[in-house]
Amino acid sequence: MLISAVLPCYNEDKVLAMTYSELSAEMKEITDDYELIFVDDGSHDGTRAILRQFAEKDGHVRYISFSRNFGKESAMLAGLQYSSGEYVVIMDSDLQHPPELIGQMLAYARQGYDQVIAQRDRTGDKKLGSFFARSYYRLVDRLTDVKLTDGIGDFRMLSRKALNALLTMNEYNRFSKGLFSWIGFREKIIHYKNRSRAAGESKWSFRSLVRYGVDGVLSFNNKPLRFCIFIGAFAILISLMYLIFLLVGIIFKGIDMPGYFTTIFTICFFGGVQLISIGIIGEYVGRIYYEVKRRPHYLVDETNFSKENKGQ
Repeated sequence: MLISAVLPCYNEDKVLAMTYSELSAEMKEITDDYELIFVDDGSHDGTRAILRQFAEKDGHVRYISFSRNFGKESAMLAGLQYSSGEYVVIMDSDLQHPPELIGQMLAYARQGYDQVIAQRDRTGDKKLGSFFARSYYRLVDRLTDVKLTDGIGDFRMLSRKALNALLTMNEYNRFSKGLFSWIGFREKIIHYKNRSRAAGESKWSFRSLVRYGVDGVLSFNNKPLRFCIFIGAFAILISLMYLIFLLVGIIFKGIDMPGYFTTIFTICFFGGVQLISIGIIGEYVGRIYYEVKRRPHYLVDETNFSKENKGQ
């Protein structure tokens, strides 16, 4: 197989027909040796039925349906594990990732680039959302051991060498943007204008985006743990300075009745430091807890793949 396209789906029945039509037309212009792998991440609408219909009429279509919603990271992993292409392109199923870029990606991949990455601009994005996104990427670049770039997401083409390296990392708490950066290899970035969804609504709420952002920060560094050490040392320094201040006051003015404000301030300050530190440690311990369980990333309920097709 020359090209495999991996498309995670969650409640995308309104847009799947358009996605399939545009993507199939683009693929046929490039090669007849391709497969379209749709991964239904436990959808509650008609997504699975539509994918089943695609597979019945088109031998290029493969689909995997999960037993429940496991998340986009698991859906991408499943598609990558089942793919058999020499080159594998990952893209969203809502047409925000333009299929017409695949030919350009393949051209660069054949020149020896192991990751051909599509970077979008933020045309049409809300100003507040763009501000938070840019701020997040600046923060992550300073905190983590991998480089993340604003506008670069999962839309990319991987060589089989890069894909095999990616699949060796079987961690449970996956943050693909960081994993793509971590494996390295030769990269080529191409740019495209931002596109809106062709239909349907985004499944990413503000809460889920915050959770995903926290995963990105914690997955590739231990600096938050070091931050606990520094803030603890800072608290001790402030306390020593305060004790010296009180001692000087006792020497020159005598013993005075302790103030209510200083007592409450001390309790609240150190209580806050301890709770923050415990919370950060708890996040890491929770991730260790999920890793040591060694549960599968996903469970397949239905697929038109045969067992011997997986991971070719």
